[in-house]
Amino acid sequence: MGRAKLKNWGIYANQICSLVGKLGFERHPLRFLGYVVELDSGEVYDEIRGVYVKNPETLYKLLTHYSKAEPVERTGRLVGFRDLPGGYAYEGAFVRRAVFPIAKMFGSDPERLVKAAMFLNGIGLSHGDASVEIPALPKVPLTYVLWLGDDELQPSASVLFDASASNYLPTEDLAVLAELTTLRLKHVDCYKKPNLK
Repeated sequence: MGRAKLKNWGIYANQICSLVGKLGFERHPLRFLGYVVELDSGEVYDEIRGVYVKNPETLYKLLTHYSKAEPVERTGRLVGFRDLPGGYAYEGAFVRRAVFPIAKMFGSDPERLVKAAMFLNGIGLSHGDASVEIPALPKVPLTYVLWLGDDELQPSASVLFDASASNYLPTEDLAVLAELTTLRLKHVDCYKKPNLK
């Protein structure tokens, strides 16, 4: 890529570089949610939109916090955001930023959610009218469940975490990660729409 190192990369570089070979990141560059993180420069390429991320500090912070975790087995038990430590206090904001947009974007066509998730290495599940599991970070899968509306009810959605998620990130970071994953589903839907047919 050959461009200058990004501002603040030096603050995060050692911790992020330590992820190679651990916590599900097997090689350089690091890839997650359609982002490619170059460890020599700190540049982050957005494969969905085809541009470099101008200010990747939020991504740096997530990866830095994630790098400090010790791996644990997935529990297979799904929990809502309110069930995470302290999550009940921020549930309203979480629902507005991470959950409502899913119902709004995909509520009339749930199959589009499944197709968009596949761009993020997601897999289809059998909950609700449509559901997917997306590896937001390699050891932190998010489960999106969508229910169709009817004449009386609007479409609705849920975003669920494996109960092990709190081992990898604090609750505030899990909220940011879910918001980011929802945004990436929107990006796929907007930028890759012809490929979702």
